[in-house]
Amino acid sequence: MTTSPRSEFIAGIKAEIPITLGVLPFGLIYGVLAIAAGMPPALAIAMSSIVFAGSAQFIGAQLIGASTPGLVIWLTTFIVNLRHLLYSTSLAPQTTHLSRPWKYFLAYLLTDEAYVVTALHYQDETIPLRHKHWFWTGAGLTLWVTWQLSTIAGVFFGTQLPASWSLDFTLALTFIGMVVPLCRERPNLAAALTAGLVAVLTFTWPYRLGLMAAALAGIAAGVIVENRGQTRRRRA
Repeated sequence: MTTSPRSEFIAGIKAEIPITLGVLPFGLIYGVLAIAAGMPPALAIAMSSIVFAGSAQFIGAQLIGASTPGLVIWLTTFIVNLRHLLYSTSLAPQTTHLSRPWKYFLAYLLTDEAYVVTALHYQDETIPLRHKHWFWTGAGLTLWVTWQLSTIAGVFFGTQLPASWSLDFTLALTFIGMVVPLCRERPNLAAALTAGLVAVLTFTWPYRLGLMAAALAGIAAGVIVENRGQTRRRRA
């Protein structure tokens, strides 16, 4: 199969567009939460472009609104984003031929939504590796633009949306849609099941500490299962 930067870039955009339908209300809700937490509009919008991590932004805004100590906010968002280490570990072998600036740029675009379509694309061995990072770029930029626009809309117009629309429910649907295709591999399935179980058991913990515990438990489970699989393959 012959590919080009342009064809891969467009393919990444097309793959990401269906997911952005779930991201739009996600960004709207973040904008509303950020303003309700007392954050100035400029700061709420800047957080989307600098942090660019929906889960961390949601939790950070809620903790800021609850006057949570800065250290707890920092640790919570840091641990929640540790999953990106697993994402980067998964994709790193596919980017060894890229320059350092390219790697930095792609790392910035590495979100949950971009990772899902990109990881599945890299698994397709019928497509040459040479231009696949342009697919990642197309998917990541599509998500980035969607997130910025939806955040801005949420900051300035989100409070005018009827509460009966229950847009927050789309967040769960979006993540379910992203996680299910990746659960075909044992490490991913172990991480998802472990994190889900721990999140339920620790739901009542203060300061969203249960979410931190769930993230750490999920990461640990995924790493353990992956290491055991590699050990078995080496022995075989």
